[in-house]
Amino acid sequence: MITNLKITRETFDTLATYQSSSDSGLDWNLVFTLPVWLKAWWQNFHSGAELYLKAVRQEGKITGIAPLQIKNGIASIIGSVNICDYHDFILSPGNEKNFFNILLDDLNRQGIRGLHLETIRPDSTIIRSLVPLAEEHQLKVSTQQTDVSFDIDLPSTWEEYLSYLESKQRHEIKRKMRNLHEIGETNYRVIEDKNAVIEAMDNFLKLFPEARKDKAQFMTGEMEAFFRMLAAALANIGIIKFGLLEIGDKSLAMVMYFDYNNNVYLYNSAYDPEYKSMSIGIISKARCIQDAIGKGKRKFDFLKGGEPYKSYLGGKEIPLYSCDITF
Repeated sequence: MITNLKITRETFDTLATYQSSSDSGLDWNLVFTLPVWLKAWWQNFHSGAELYLKAVRQEGKITGIAPLQIKNGIASIIGSVNICDYHDFILSPGNEKNFFNILLDDLNRQGIRGLHLETIRPDSTIIRSLVPLAEEHQLKVSTQQTDVSFDIDLPSTWEEYLSYLESKQRHEIKRKMRNLHEIGETNYRVIEDKNAVIEAMDNFLKLFPEARKDKAQFMTGEMEAFFRMLAAALANIGIIKFGLLEIGDKSLAMVMYFDYNNNVYLYNSAYDPEYKSMSIGIISKARCIQDAIGKGKRKFDFLKGGEPYKSYLGGKEIPLYSCDITF
């Protein structure tokens, strides 16, 4: 039995130090658990929750991080399902069992009644390691599918990608792209420079509520402040980008995405409703996929939600789960 393990309190700043360290051994595989994301969400939305930000160490070396919030005696990962598509713990591979044993013991000692975990991928450490360990400890565990996400393993060429689609979808995408030229010479470009990204957020936030009524309701003043803070923070580390579909100096549609670990994550989109009949929403996303293929990206992740366009563009469905563990 390993006994030289201890748990330490952390801050968002110490997490950022660990994330930037090349020898930490931690797997920061989710954008939604990066320190800058956690900090931006916490500063805008924590609503009186207690911060539980702790690391498990073995002989001084961090083996895992628990980015949790405590509310009404229940612990959950920092974030919310409306803006954080995936949740998980940050671990050094191979240390899952020791990490979760220490974490469960610490939460129990502090009188926490349980864990409520949402938007969990099947390949998460929660599903692969925490759930079987909790069952082994005879804790009450309830896991159920609550949503889906979609992603594509990207091929090496655009033509190869098109060949993967069903015949009808392939012809429709080609037709929509051809038809767009009827309104003039369009251009798709990527905005990735730090200052340009921050400026592009103004344009995105202008188009966003115009696209659909539900998007206008979503983009409250509080949410806009979060988006601006997040864009600035992620631009600093080169992760956030915008794809802009335009004609002349007029913006037709924008996609907001994350370029991280050689994968592209489509986070949100907006378009000018005047051109809705030209399918500019679909076209801007298809052009984003085309750009990702051209840059040799490995995967295109449409993130959480079962919107029809995701399967239309070739996405494969992945179940997402929620999990409740009661002590």
